Amino acid sequence: MTTAGNTETGRGTTMTTKSANGTVVDRVRAVGLQVAKEIQHYGTIARLPIALEASICARSVENLNQVLADTKTLADMYKKHHWQVSGPSFYQLHLLFDKHFKEQSDVVDALAERIQSLGGVSIAMAHDVAEMTLIPRVPRGREAVSVQMSRLLHAHEVVLKEARAMARQAAEAGDDGTNDLLVSDVIRTNELQVWFLGEHLVEATL
Repeated sequence: MTTAGNTETGRGTTMTTKSANGTVVDRVRAVGLQVAKEIQHYGTIARLPIALEASICARSVENLNQVLADTKTLADMYKKHHWQVSGPSFYQLHLLFDKHFKEQSDVVDALAERIQSLGGVSIAMAHDVAEMTLIPRVPRGREAVSVQMSRLLHAHEVVLKEARAMARQAAEAGDDGTNDLLVSDVIRTNELQVWFLGEHLVEATL
């Protein structure tokens, strides 16, 4: 025989069920989508005592979210090519693509944390990233190494172009933290990875 009842607590209702094996307390349940509420809407700025005007924070957050979307896309491209690469240079590129993926993932984390520290809300989910990114969509199937390289180089150029412009904007606005992140993490990481890719591409075309 099983009986059920509700117990009122200061934080809500706890469901209890009594059975022959004892009492089971259902304390944790997934939040229903119909009652879930956002604590901060995307596109808004929470004021923090960081000595920057809200308008400056808002502009930097908007810029950083664009770089974040493109960087997440670039990281996913590296992982895709890490899995799907083929040919005589498979082993070297398999390792290189995964190394670059991990480095881009670190940049993703740094960008997202900077956005949050400015009082913003970072883009996070794949469907939102797909809507925002400026990098052309990559097909699902496998492609030749030269095509993989070309796609990656183009994606790097997209990120570098926007990062340079946004770094200058941040510097002019006095947002030194954002400028430093864009220059030290985004630009330098992407430049180095372009160099590695470029050298492999030259070798592949000889």
